[in-house]
Amino acid sequence: MTAWTTHEVFNQFDELADFNLLTTDAALGEALERAGALWAQPQLAAYGQQLGAQDTWRLAEQANRHTPTLHSFDARGRRTDTVEFHPSWHALMALYRAQGLVAQPFLNQRAGRWTAWAAGFYLHGQVEQGTLCPATMTTASIPVLQKEPALWAQLQAQLFSNDYDARDVPLAQKRSIWLGMGMTEKQGGSDVRANSTLATPLRSGTGAGGRGGEYLLRGHKWFFSAPMCDAHLVVARTAEGGHACFFVPRWRPDGSKNAVNVQRLKDKVGNRSNASSEVEFADAWGILMGEEGRGIPTIIEMATTTRLNCVLGSAAILRQATVQALAYARQRQAFGKRLAEQPLMRAVLADLALESEAALVLAMRLAQAYEHESEGASDPAQRAWKRVMTPAAKFWVCKRAVELTGEAMEVFGGNGYVDSSAMARLFREAPVNSIWEGSGNVMCLDVLRAIGREPEAAMALLAELADTAAGEPLLLAELQVLRGLLATKPPEALEALGRVLVQRLVLVAQACLLRRHAPAAVADGFIATRLGSASAGRVVGTIDTRAIDVAAVLARAFPG
Repeated sequence: MTAWTTHEVFNQFDELADFNLLTTDAALGEALERAGALWAQPQLAAYGQQLGAQDTWRLAEQANRHTPTLHSFDARGRRTDTVEFHPSWHALMALYRAQGLVAQPFLNQRAGRWTAWAAGFYLHGQVEQGTLCPATMTTASIPVLQKEPALWAQLQAQLFSNDYDARDVPLAQKRSIWLGMGMTEKQGGSDVRANSTLATPLRSGTGAGGRGGEYLLRGHKWFFSAPMCDAHLVVARTAEGGHACFFVPRWRPDGSKNAVNVQRLKDKVGNRSNASSEVEFADAWGILMGEEGRGIPTIIEMATTTRLNCVLGSAAILRQATVQALAYARQRQAFGKRLAEQPLMRAVLADLALESEAALVLAMRLAQAYEHESEGASDPAQRAWKRVMTPAAKFWVCKRAVELTGEAMEVFGGNGYVDSSAMARLFREAPVNSIWEGSGNVMCLDVLRAIGREPEAAMALLAELADTAAGEPLLLAELQVLRGLLATKPPEALEALGRVLVQRLVLVAQACLLRRHAPAAVADGFIATRLGSASAGRVVGTIDTRAIDVAAVLARAFPG
């Protein structure tokens, strides 16, 4: 009788785990140093080690496999609208909360606080992105809430708390809270002014928010992210004052559940660990934030920050996709060599590495601009980095993440395409940042509007970039084209060219930042492969590796 034996498994390698996400990222360490945030490095390094651990990767996989479940009613028919999460979700939420990142930019005036926060967000986003949705909205809500003194006095301690509290109980009973936002409606999408949810005054006078009063909201929201948040900032229209912003808690002050009825959870392409819902307001109780008629500017202030989070989240996806592809290619054998030794694969890997570092350096520069503005800086170039470059970066970096995660998955072949793969999760996550808080066309239109409102700030930004571009013919030529477009045509006349203009603006900004901060091999490689004729209609890996130092680029991207 023939004995059956198990076949030998060889030339197969697991995705990378058990490594420190911070200490293996030279560009991120340098960004912290530039911003004066070295004080945060020890804690971030410890966090990077914890995030890179196999156990944390397992939590991320479980949270996305065991997706949230909606329980509309309890066993006796009482409406609860409760979303049940897998324990891994709560573990990851607690992990992020414990770092103090939720409120870090607003705790004090310490130099580098925005960059330290951005670094922590970027590290977490490399492993699990769904948990960053409520974190993003909570952080972005803080400057809006700070303008409402009475409401802020009630919520400050819970927003600043590092103690994760998953209980579904009224605000006053919580040790810490999460906030969401509700803008999108079926008929409007990104056109928030098409919202039809109606807010009716409940009583006149001053409400708990310190301004305005109490209202009842009736209507719906097509995408209502993280419905288990303790409160949401919601846009609704009033009968006479136009659109306004309202603070709508999950529980009313009297301890009864607020009338925010969850109709269903969305079955999404990615971001599966996080619950995104569709809700109906059946006279939901809310507090007016700011003034009637000023709801759109109020919520857009919040969205400006969440767009920075989208850039950081996409940069995080790009980083981890690059790291995983590099680590795998350095081990996997094909055609007699390791993949990372094959000339064509080296071109792909170098392209991924250049794109990843360019995304990071741009995101960290934006974080510095937010810090400068929070300190009352009036420099027009700084304003342009925030107002013009944030939507521009969201357009470009988020779109690049969608394309490049597909390329990184291809490095793994079929091993990357199976659903249990971390690469597959990165690929599924990538599109959400490009869509959420305004799709690509909306971002380009916002860039044009920002330029139209503050043309002098846009020109100051170009002048700042020109200082770095001195002696760089390709950079100077691109800047000259941008100046010509902005000087000769009003922004509304450039609408059809919006994507062209924004792409050129971002590429020039990334190139200048890399020239200023990155090693010559990285800056030279980026400029040679992204500007001029090299940038026209190419796919990843269609670069002339003779023009760049591939070995230096790959060694910097991830040691190994």
